[in-house]
Amino acid sequence: MAEQDTRKYLIPGLERGLNILLELSRSDRELSFADICARVDVPKATVYRAVQTLEYMGFIKRHEATGLYSLGVNILRLGFEYVASLDVVQVGQPVIEQLRDRTGCSSHIAVRDGQDVIYVARVSAANATIRRVSVGSRLPAHRTALGRVLLSDLSRQAFDALYPNEHLPDNSPGSPGTRDALWNLIQEDRERGYVISDSFFQLGISSIAYPVFNHENDIEAVVSIMVPVHEIPVEDRDRLRAFVAEAATTISGLLGHSGHSNERKVIP
Repeated sequence: MAEQDTRKYLIPGLERGLNILLELSRSDRELSFADICARVDVPKATVYRAVQTLEYMGFIKRHEATGLYSLGVNILRLGFEYVASLDVVQVGQPVIEQLRDRTGCSSHIAVRDGQDVIYVARVSAANATIRRVSVGSRLPAHRTALGRVLLSDLSRQAFDALYPNEHLPDNSPGSPGTRDALWNLIQEDRERGYVISDSFFQLGISSIAYPVFNHENDIEAVVSIMVPVHEIPVEDRDRLRAFVAEAATTISGLLGHSGHSNERKVIP
């Protein structure tokens, strides 16, 4: 469609308002009313109405001391909502690929669906000999390191609603058998901030899991690596854990998290 045909559908008032926002967004600048009029090149009365509308809606603000205009809080809110809409798989896939390359271990992203953990992204190590977990695979949350991380964001009320019975389903050897035992375990996990499991779910496979936080400081997902050993050697633990922690922090940042996980809301 020709530009002339396209422009006939434009809303002049909206176009002027957006042009004002674009000018104010360049280099975090503050502009006077006269500067705005000069930059958008429209009559002052039209600019005045646009500025008053944008200020009323919180998209720009006028500083009382200087009289200059700058972007308002609602512009920032729009940005955060866009960031929050990004899919954890979309932003996380290249991060776990790098995690795989740095650790030599298969790497995953998972989310929680009720009592299950669902793998939503994975990359396998080149020499992986352990059984692969495919995207879409479900595992019981209470029996996996990933699940324990994801459950650590629940309040006691929500946790009891999720596990209404005293005894947990699928009580395999090594996994917590009761609701209270699991609750106590994930409180330790929450305090620690991560989980390292040595053959917790499957003999001969250990894992390291860290939470991924969203912009509201809630756990959105979990990042993990699978280590094909019965027990992760002491000399490797800190190195591998640091790589997983960095990956989780990176994905959290891409989802809009501030990075202050120590300021998370108290879970009663």
